[in-house]
Amino acid sequence: MMNDTITQARPVGQSSERGRILRKMIWLISSPCNLAGLIGISVVGAVLPSATCLAADQTDVVITMDEREIRTAGIGTSTVEPERGETELSLPGTVAIPPSQLRVVAAPANGLVEAVLVATDENVTAGQPIARLRSPDLVEAQRQYLAAIADEALSADRLRRVRFLWESRVTPERELRVVETEAVNAKSRLDERAQILSLMEMSEADIETLRNSRRILSSVTVHAPISGTVVRRDASPGQRVEAAAPVVSLAALEPLWVNIQVPAARLPAITAGQAVVMPAYGVQGRIVRIGSTVEASTQSAVAVAEIGSANGTVRPGLAVLVTIRISQNGESQWSLPATSVVRHRDRAWVFVKDPRGFLARPVQVISETARSASVRGSLTKGDEVADRGVIALLSELAAADKD
Repeated sequence: MMNDTITQARPVGQSSERGRILRKMIWLISSPCNLAGLIGISVVGAVLPSATCLAADQTDVVITMDEREIRTAGIGTSTVEPERGETELSLPGTVAIPPSQLRVVAAPANGLVEAVLVATDENVTAGQPIARLRSPDLVEAQRQYLAAIADEALSADRLRRVRFLWESRVTPERELRVVETEAVNAKSRLDERAQILSLMEMSEADIETLRNSRRILSSVTVHAPISGTVVRRDASPGQRVEAAAPVVSLAALEPLWVNIQVPAARLPAITAGQAVVMPAYGVQGRIVRIGSTVEASTQSAVAVAEIGSANGTVRPGLAVLVTIRISQNGESQWSLPATSVVRHRDRAWVFVKDPRGFLARPVQVISETARSASVRGSLTKGDEVADRGVIALLSELAAADKD
């Protein structure tokens, strides 16, 4: 059994038990699903009760009332108006950095941070020095590189001698193949050691200098891999760090993302590509992604919009109000007073005036303010919907479920 919105209100128009039974019969026969539940028709092997049918049924629920009962309940109506153009939906959001534009510069080896050469929020260019690190691991890597150079030279020299002997038919071919394999392995180890030095932020020029001079360096300078802004300093001078520990975080701040909190009830109206505006900053953008999951605590999903930074006016971490422009996409959309829309069974309803009284009709709310609401549903121009005294009609709708 569902959780009714109204539990204490007394339904209107129940002047007699006969009138209540009559209204119940009209409601039951107004929907094939309700009638099926009444007579026990089996659908897919199960008997459908009328309460279950109301949740799935998309047709109207008839609430029979005469004019005297309507006046007694203080129910007033207003005419729905068709909307033209776009509807604006304002929602909160937070500015963030796109993950693809964020780079973490890590320590190339275990060691001691001698200096951090940039400050937070400082703009840097690709290749600019940003930190200096003293590392015994770097010293050891250079020593192994020099040893690999010597091994490779010895293997190449031995290969030349054995090849000469084999050509002179003094040495068997098998020995030549063994020496060739050793020479290839020695060359591979040398290339490996050179790659390790490169990963430790030694440039090709530094490696070539080491090869020629045999002079081992005890510190290395870390350079910026991209042009961007320093968004965080993760290490300080004098701090000991391990290999791959973050030292500085860089990011390109153009464009940016806005993570918009969209209530679950508004998600059907949001699509990728819709235009968004941040009026306070004069920035425009478009929705690029809509979350597939809903946060349980807030009952909202995240829609991501890509925007410009407005020359640095919009910054990551900023809490903003985003306006989403929702086009009608060929669907009828209506404007009516906000008091006309009620919630029942996790759905939005309006009460349309009918010769029999009112029709409770489900609608989809696109946007809503304190005074008006934009909805999509089976309405026509000139329809009158209840905008005062709707509590009585909501009580009738809840009573239909209970019965």
